[in-house]
Amino acid sequence: MISYVTLAAGGIILLLLVSGFFSGSETALTAVSRGLMHQLEKEGSRRARDVNALLSDREGLIGAILLGNTFINILVSSLATTLLQQTFGARTVVITTIAMTILILVFAEVLPKTLAIARTDRFALTAAYFLRPIVSVLAPVVRAVQFFVWRVLALFGVREREEPEAMLPPHEDIRGTIALHHIEGGVEREHRDMIGGILDLKDLTVADAMTHRKNMAVIDADQPIAQLLDAIIAADHTRVPVWRDTPENIVGVLNTKDIVRELVRRRGMLKDFNIQPLLAEPWFVPETMTLEEQLSAFRERRSHFALVVDEYGALQGLITLGDILEEIFGDIPDEYAKVESSDIRALEDGSYLVHGTLPIRELNRELDWDLPDEEATTIAGLVIHEARAIPDVGQRFAFHGYMFEIVRRQRNQITVLRINPPSRKAAVEAAH
Repeated sequence: MISYVTLAAGGIILLLLVSGFFSGSETALTAVSRGLMHQLEKEGSRRARDVNALLSDREGLIGAILLGNTFINILVSSLATTLLQQTFGARTVVITTIAMTILILVFAEVLPKTLAIARTDRFALTAAYFLRPIVSVLAPVVRAVQFFVWRVLALFGVREREEPEAMLPPHEDIRGTIALHHIEGGVEREHRDMIGGILDLKDLTVADAMTHRKNMAVIDADQPIAQLLDAIIAADHTRVPVWRDTPENIVGVLNTKDIVRELVRRRGMLKDFNIQPLLAEPWFVPETMTLEEQLSAFRERRSHFALVVDEYGALQGLITLGDILEEIFGDIPDEYAKVESSDIRALEDGSYLVHGTLPIRELNRELDWDLPDEEATTIAGLVIHEARAIPDVGQRFAFHGYMFEIVRRQRNQITVLRINPPSRKAAVEAAH
């Protein structure tokens, strides 16, 4: 027959395994990727469905695991004390405490939790299959314990169903996760920037991405047709705003495809050519509209072009679908566009020459910098905002850890700056 000692030892080993299962399950299910589990459930995984069902009631899940684990650990300690009592007598309590602390710590806590961290998703999928019925069985006991706990907490002013503490919005949670994976090497910088660009659409306004009216290509509707066609060719855009009387008075938008069709129909004859029937009604949008809203508006209207006005109705610029896409994917050069000098030029000393009209977001994306873009859209605008004045050529400023030097200025506009990033600035200071 199997002796009592053998049965007790076997029971201790089995209980330690069960305790380890509870400990590892707690770690795995609290660290598991919710996004992955939802995707696996959509693909038909029953175990992923079990995981999501357990996570839908975290309080009940943790309560059941703690209840089971506490009961097992007390039982295994009691069983070990009974087993060793006849051998060690009065020293049983001390020896059992030391021995069981080591065994529980190593085999029921550290080892399973380490395994759960190393194989989180796999451990969670396996554990959920066994835990779900256990949680269901222990649910009445857990609810009773929770009721008692809330009554105790109520004595200290903590109320049940109290609003949770402020947490990061989902968008910021995603952004932080992507940034962490980028640091760890799991996500490339380009992919991080694209996902960040999508998340930023709800925070950026049309004013942040539009082409300013100073840089708009516009056409005078009253000029001779030959000059008008030359202006269209020089504009090098598919759609061109047309003005009358003053450049701010936009009376329509001319699509170059319509011009070509009309010229073909007239067999190239320019006499009595009238562009008025070809003009599309201009669509005006407020500069405060978010890019997310503007993207939806583009889709609803099936349009790629809109004119931007301020609160007084004054023309501020234009926004296209391409401008919004560039906020996501970065600069998308047109295959027919003329090759121009870069807005960012690296110098041998580690600094950069930057055009003043370059958007801060584009500079940050290109060089992986972190200059703030809340108060200004362009890099020149940032310097003017921080300096509280329009600086002169040769002036230097230190903002946000970067060194800015005004290289070129045209009237009241900063056209070229030299920027030393933080590492370069630190090296210069160390040399002096």
